[in-house]
Amino acid sequence: MAEPAKLTLYSYWRSSCSQRVRIALNIKEFEKLNPMKYVPALVDGDTVIGDSFAIILYLEDKYPQQPLLPRDAKKKALNLQAASIVSSSIQPLQNLPVLQFIENKFNADEKLTWAQNHINKGFAALEKLLKEHAGKYATGDEVQLADVFLAPQIYAGLVRFQIDMSLYPTLARLNDAYNELPAFQAALPQRQPDAPSSS
Repeated sequence: MAEPAKLTLYSYWRSSCSQRVRIALNIKEFEKLNPMKYVPALVDGDTVIGDSFAIILYLEDKYPQQPLLPRDAKKKALNLQAASIVSSSIQPLQNLPVLQFIENKFNADEKLTWAQNHINKGFAALEKLLKEHAGKYATGDEVQLADVFLAPQIYAGLVRFQIDMSLYPTLARLNDAYNELPAFQAALPQRQPDAPSSS
């Protein structure tokens, strides 16, 4: 059996986008960058991919074991929709450059209010979308793409933005399930080698 190619992930410890990719890599059991100058970026030989959604779909195609997208068209669409809500309607609006702009234009309090507003709007949509479909995880009883996107966003909502998760019982329950999974635990920001020391 051929030795698998060495993948190199360029990331930042607190980046929820990077955390998504770390989860996907952990689930799949893998040990000139991004033109946007953001992380994450994945280097696989001569292939460079600079977007978390694109990286995860690349990994899904190249390493089909432990699939993150179901074959069922409706369930696949549900996973893609949940992932898209996180990646396009929540995370970009709470990204560091956006928050720095809000703080510079207004003040630090407005920055938190801005982030909470957009996270709460997205979480309300996700709660409504998933409450009838969730099993142990977001779209059933197996970890899939929606979970890879939800876990870092819920973590950021709780830890960085003081979101009241009692408003989102389905998402809160899913978060508890994610906290039990080694692939998710290993991807946590505070467990990354570039995370600041807590001492």
